Amino acid sequence: MFRNQYDTDVTTWSPAGRLFQVEYAMEAVKQGSAAIGLRSKSHVVLACVNKANSELSSHQKKIFKVDDHIGVAIAGLTADGRVLSRYMRTECINYSFNYESPLPVGRLVVQLADKAQVCTQRSWKRPYGVGLLVGGTDESGAHLYYNCPSGNYFEYQAFAIGSRSQAAKTYLERRFENFMDSSRDDLIKDALIAVRETLQGETLKSSICTVAVVGVDEAFHILDQETVQQLINGFEIVRETEAGAAEEGGAAEEGAAADQDAAPMDI
Repeated sequence: MFRNQYDTDVTTWSPAGRLFQVEYAMEAVKQGSAAIGLRSKSHVVLACVNKANSELSSHQKKIFKVDDHIGVAIAGLTADGRVLSRYMRTECINYSFNYESPLPVGRLVVQLADKAQVCTQRSWKRPYGVGLLVGGTDESGAHLYYNCPSGNYFEYQAFAIGSRSQAAKTYLERRFENFMDSSRDDLIKDALIAVRETLQGETLKSSICTVAVVGVDEAFHILDQETVQQLINGFEIVRETEAGAAEEGGAAEEGAAADQDAAPMDI
């Protein structure tokens, strides 16, 4: 993916005003397996796709607990994500020790963005090749942030990153207006359906996805596989039932049309 002489150093600007090394780091996020986040007034749900390197190996962990009120989902280089999650955990512990209160989510995200920005301004460092969806709750409610390798951060109602995340974004954009008033279970359902959109025909199973929840009155935790599989089975039953009802309805309409000797386009 070598472009020109301007991409050999992270501190070298191109004539067009671009830092190619930073763009390459952002490309690494797009190559990682998908991660999805949604939030309502009181809850944040994080979900990710688990991909193993081979059938003989286990998948790498993509969702990390930072504190009782904060968690993070990553896409990109897992090693970079593990180091940054450890940094976030340390910041939360230090703040809690000094001030005897939980660290606000927004302040942690700013500190994380500053740490990422330093790596875009030092020739002996490289940008972190990982994107982080930071979900948490504090006194002002539930929050969902996306931290970019460039050092930018954005707050979202719902967002998806990683490979084939555009399909999940399309689903989230159609549904996001309902998320603020959604219940905890409805938010989890939307997260799993968004994960299913990224699989491109592959069957959604609890073994290939991870779901975590944090709420105003609920500490951050990762749902066990049995619970996730029960929810997935419920979605499949609903979808199959709707499909069957649609087919029956279509057959009834065709029968009525035949009786009336009307062309389908005239109905």
